Amino acid sequence: MWYFVSPEIIFGEGSLDALDELEGRRALIVTDATLVKLGLVDKVKAHLDKAGIEAYVFDAVEPDPSVQTVRKGVQVAQEYEPDWIIGLGGGSAMDAAKAIWVLYERPDLEPGEINPFIRLGLRQKARLITIPTTSGTGAEVTWAIVLTDTEEQRKMGLGNRENVADIAIVDPEMAAGMPPQLTADTGLDALTHAVEGYTCTWHTDLTDGLCLSAARLVLEYLPRAVADARSAGSGQGSDVEARERMHNAATCAGLGFGNSMASLAHAMGHALGAVFHVPHGRAVSIFLPYTIEFAAREAPERFAELAGLLGCSPPPSPPVGGGEAARALAGRVRDLCREVGNPTSVAGAGIERAAYEAQLDKLMDDAFNDTQMITAVRAPSYDELRRLFTYAYEGKAVDF
Repeated sequence: MWYFVSPEIIFGEGSLDALDELEGRRALIVTDATLVKLGLVDKVKAHLDKAGIEAYVFDAVEPDPSVQTVRKGVQVAQEYEPDWIIGLGGGSAMDAAKAIWVLYERPDLEPGEINPFIRLGLRQKARLITIPTTSGTGAEVTWAIVLTDTEEQRKMGLGNRENVADIAIVDPEMAAGMPPQLTADTGLDALTHAVEGYTCTWHTDLTDGLCLSAARLVLEYLPRAVADARSAGSGQGSDVEARERMHNAATCAGLGFGNSMASLAHAMGHALGAVFHVPHGRAVSIFLPYTIEFAAREAPERFAELAGLLGCSPPPSPPVGGGEAARALAGRVRDLCREVGNPTSVAGAGIERAAYEAQLDKLMDDAFNDTQMITAVRAPSYDELRRLFTYAYEGKAVDF
């Protein structure tokens, strides 16, 4: 038995207008200070005003939101008593909003206790709206919550099917001003979601099509979106189609991997990001081609199939097998990273080797303890994971 969980999704140009018809009294907007300065919070508040809903802004969310920040947001929610919580921003703001909502409804829980195996009993006090301002995380449609334990320097994968948003508003205008680096990082995050959602052991017929569509969209439109962002400088670009298709791709990938799982690249990327503060999309996309090569040595079929469907290589035929096609897929990922100006190795991300090696044991332990490890089609041994981290640092194609 499988579950497919999704919010009501309102997407396309002008979809923010749906807020005009919202019914309620108070909304708590969970976001970050940058989006306040950019005026995106004011856009949301203007629509809430039309609906007769007052709003309070909690704008303390940082990249890789911490448990401490979430606790502050919960205190604000308890004092303000909203009947809507709105997560506005990238994955960090939306994950923080989910966690704040859960703990506002369930003050008896600790953040680390939010898991898929308990009944939360949400929607007694409030409901949740997610509005992405980046095109990558897919957090608007997933029930996953990633919080950072700053004391232990590790990311915690939390969440429960109940805490999926009630409404996701996917308006491309909200992402139109993303700068080039953010466009690249988040777009590569969407690609990693799509590839891992398609190739993990929990993929299903209902998720395969979403992941395939998302991967195709990213490969076609991410270079255009990044180029448009570069030409726009600090303003909004003119390639509206590229922005909209990337925004849709991120949501498709979120629905796909959110209802299957991610895999080894996410486990390794979470570990790297928590220790060295590499942006999430950049971290997981660095590891993606190496984990494709590693997994495909024992189970190449799904990778080869995806490579053929994406036009990375012709469909393999016996007696060649799928290894070459899988390597072509890994090569296509590296090519895209280079095209949008992102690193293809950990060293290329600016991490000193001595610092990396000093943290290698912790990186491996955190990756092994990550929930995304369980759906890898080839589970690494301790020594194999160490070699994977080392190869990814050096930019060396996996040969084991």
